[in-house]
Order: sequence, then C-alpha cells, then structure tokens
Amino acid sequence: MKGTSEMDINSDKIQQIVQQVLSEMSGAAPKAAAPKASGPIPKTSRAAMLTKLEHYDIKEFPIPELGDDDILVKVEGCGVCGTDAHEFKRDPFGLIPVVLGHEGTGEIVKMGKNVKKDSAGKDLKVGDKVVTCMIFKDNPDITMFDLNKQNVGGADVYGLLPDDEVHLNGWFSDYIIVREGSTVFNVSDLDLDSRILIEPCAVLIHAVERAKTTGILRFNSRVVVQGCGPIGLICIAVLRTMGIENITAVDGEQKRLDFALQMGATKTVNFKDHKGIEALAGAVEASFGGYLADFAFQCTGSPVAHANIYKFIR
Repeated sequence: MKGTSEMDINSDKIQQIVQQVLSEMSGAAPKAAAPKASGPIPKTSRAAMLTKLEHYDIKEFPIPELGDDDILVKVEGCGVCGTDAHEFKRDPFGLIPVVLGHEGTGEIVKMGKNVKKDSAGKDLKVGDKVVTCMIFKDNPDITMFDLNKQNVGGADVYGLLPDDEVHLNGWFSDYIIVREGSTVFNVSDLDLDSRILIEPCAVLIHAVERAKTTGILRFNSRVVVQGCGPIGLICIAVLRTMGIENITAVDGEQKRLDFALQMGATKTVNFKDHKGIEALAGAVEASFGGYLADFAFQCTGSPVAHANIYKFIR
C-alpha cells in the first residue's frame, strides 16, 4: 500500500472535508451520480483512511481475491453520518486506522461462485446495485425478518471495521468487499440518491418498530421528535406511515421546522424562542393542547438535548 496524499483538516468543516476527499479520489469536483461500471476491474483501489484524529490519507490497496461467498462492489456514493463525524474528531470506538462510510451503495462487478441471492431472496448478478451494512458473526443464521424484533449484538458494520488484511471495509473508497455472512440487498430499481438514504431510513424504521414493542406508542399517541436534521425528518415520515398524526417537532432552525411540517409534523416548537428548559417544555405541552407527550424520539447529537427530552413526556 502507499500513501498518495495527506490532509490535516479543521474538525468544524465536515462538508469541506467530504468535498476535498472526493476531489482527491476523483481528480475533479464530485458528480451527482457515478457512471455505470465498465471496463476491466483494476488491481488496486483507493480508500480514504482515517489514520489519526482529524486526518485522512488517500491510500491505495490491492483488491484481494474473492472468496466463494464474497462480492466486489464498485462504490457509487455514500452519505456522511454523524457517527463518521464523531469518529473523525474523537475516535470513541478506538477504530483508527479505519476506512469509514456505512451509508453507501454501489454496483456489483464481481461475485463468488456461491453468491446467488440477496438477504431478501432476490436474485443477484453482476451489474446489480446493492446496499449492505452488517456482518453477523456471532449469529450467522439471523435473517432479515428478525431484525425488527431484537437489538443485534455481535455484528460488525461496514465503515466501522478496524483495518485488517482486506482494507476495503468502508464505503469511503473506490471498491468495497462484501464478505460472507453480510446483509446485502438488491436495490437496482432505485436511483442513487434514494439508495444512499436506505441506511438512515432503516435506522428509523428499526427505532420505531422497537418503540412499538413498549405498548406505549400507538396511532393516537402524542409524539415529540427532537431534532429535525435528516434523522429526525425521516423519523417523522416513518411515524406518519403508522397513522400517527399528533407529532410536534422541536428544533432551533426555522427552515428545518418548516421541512418537518412537510414531512408530516402537525406542530413545531423553535427552542430559540424559549428561555430555559421549563419554558421549552411548556411550549411542547401547549402544542398538545395542555398535555405532555406520550413518547419522544431524540434525534440530535447534543448531550444537552439528550438530558432535557424527559421534560417533554408525561
């Protein structure tokens, strides 16, 4: 392997970081969609590897020989999760060196001889567009139908795998190796933007399904969604698919709150309009006609918000 470039980057400029990494790997400004894979498979692949806090190296690794149950995917795009930002700034999981990126998608360019179908039983072939996330090592017999019924332990996540002899373990790379025992889904009928949203949408569907098991979250529940970034907005949309209509969105940016109304929230509360948590809790209560919420979803990365959300529920 060899280092082809180095970047020391300000931790407050995540968007610029992404643009710079993509420019380094493509030699040009990032495009809206990647072209269809064509031509021979190269012998090496570049990857944006986090080698120390707030520092990426663009490295080049040999593409290893595939096992009979492995899949080689040419990366077409990947979202940037808050977890990527936390790992970039603080490495809370102790993963460095690591190739990040777990909200990715791409095109199959090579498959092991045993690979026939995806995790849902749909046929797979070279040229199909796929998403993947987890490798189930401790419980390899788990199926997609188990995932909403339990929290999954003992699973590795692509983009959060410590570096090993494969190296191509995250979506911030040209190619990724999908190993035996992984979840993989054929999503060839979706465009690139939609495919990149699958992983965050899956997170929220899982969260809401788990919430339903409490017996508290019902179609007539009063629900608070705190934080109207992508995760909070998707949460609101998933709640509406359940028939829940009494949703109050809480955020400090009016544009996000307006978007929350478009996604299905019925009321909004801008925390900048209220001084102190008691006043904010009072505004949430007023949005429900004088009642506190039955259930709340905390969708921010703020420790203060985490601590205060209990004030919104009865």
